[in-house]
Amino acid sequence: MKTIRWYLFIIHYEMKFTWFEDIEIRQLSMELLKKIYTISNLWKFKSDYGLRDQIRRATISISSNIVEGFERQNNNEFIRFLKIAKWSCGEVRNQIYASFYIWYINNEEFTQLKDMCIIISKKTSSLITYLEDTRKQWNFKPQLSKP
Repeated sequence: MKTIRWYLFIIHYEMKFTWFEDIEIRQLSMELLKKIYTISNLWKFKSDYGLRDQIRRATISISSNIVEGFERQNNNEFIRFLKIAKWSCGEVRNQIYASFYIWYINNEEFTQLKDMCIIISKKTSSLITYLEDTRKQWNFKPQLSKP
């Protein structure tokens, strides 16, 4: 049986994705998920079922799309799902603004969550750009290796 390993060369170092758990933006999105769930369990947020459920679903969507794209083991599909993850991150950021404007979260929580979203979004954009450029220049394909 053959296994597929993704090799990415980004900013002068090698980044190898053997498992989706290796992907840094997925790890960051899980940290964001943890914070969103913690904050959305507070009394103000807890009673607003619509916003609470929507921000939770959008946050889960970030990491889920990264994983789904990676597991399809196809560069074009990975790029497509990374873009969907980035869009979900924008949705979460907008919901963070809404939560702040209606006083569900304080300034410190707002800044921390917004900054996390921006970092995830920027890193996702960088990975998308890298993969698109690599695809154009080198016709990037996963390397097959024997177990």
